[in-house]
Amino acid sequence: MKVEFAPLNIPLARRLQTAAVLQWVLSFLLLAQVCIGIIVILITHNYWFLYVPYMTWLYFDWRTPEQGGRRSNWVRSWTVWRYFKDYFPIHLIKTWDLDPSHNYIFGFHPHGVLVAGAFGNFCTNYSDFEQLFPGFTAYLHVLPFWFRCPLFREYLMSSGPVSVSKKSVSHVLSKEGGGNISVIVLGGAEESLDAHPGKFTLFIRQRKGFVKIALTHGASLVPVFSFGENELFKQVNNPEGSWLRTVQERLQKIMGFALPLFHARGIFQYNFGLMPYRKPIHTVAAYATAHEAAHSPSEVDTTR
Repeated sequence: MKVEFAPLNIPLARRLQTAAVLQWVLSFLLLAQVCIGIIVILITHNYWFLYVPYMTWLYFDWRTPEQGGRRSNWVRSWTVWRYFKDYFPIHLIKTWDLDPSHNYIFGFHPHGVLVAGAFGNFCTNYSDFEQLFPGFTAYLHVLPFWFRCPLFREYLMSSGPVSVSKKSVSHVLSKEGGGNISVIVLGGAEESLDAHPGKFTLFIRQRKGFVKIALTHGASLVPVFSFGENELFKQVNNPEGSWLRTVQERLQKIMGFALPLFHARGIFQYNFGLMPYRKPIHTVAAYATAHEAAHSPSEVDTTR
């Protein structure tokens, strides 16, 4: 196989985009383990004056991911996220205006491998979210597992994600005054195992809990589809019934998250590596009230 190397005269902006996405991928894959390792080192070397105060504070702060999290506008405004967004690039598209006096659930599909579209649009201040949805605050719900990792949970929460537990979603949707959006990647870990280029396999029939929560709190459902999400990575072939898929599904049941064997391009060459391909992501939020849909010239058939 002939390796295609990146040219030397690439503009600085594109190199910074690559660096921004590289740190995001490495953070997703390795940062939690590094943080756990730091805590282990502090304990084994008896640096009690560092880990005891943190563990004490962690005990009292344990429920924060289920109570709206602790976002930091400073972290969300880091310049690195602007380069991250421009790497693909990521676009957010709105089809209808939403009422900021109500709360909503954004049902996000597809999961893809690393959910780049959801992170770029709802966890940074460089997307068009604030301009398209003024008066709203978006909460991206992720697996509770990530908030059990000491230190890493603080970094994760600073960008805005919260737990996807029922209590967490209910907390967001029960806020008075409206203007809150729970973004739930409905397909979850199962859907990531089917994230192959040119293919969309969505897991939604088994997902009914979010509908019950919406009915309980009077929240409206907004379907969100992220075109291009599945084009960012390739996966080792893992059809249903194969030994690899069987192992992946068993590990998912044990650990709570999936382990897709993905690959794409590298930093300095385009043939192999863990960097996503530069493919545009268009995340479309499509919503209409019953009255609006009945009078829309471009109705969507929802009977199937």
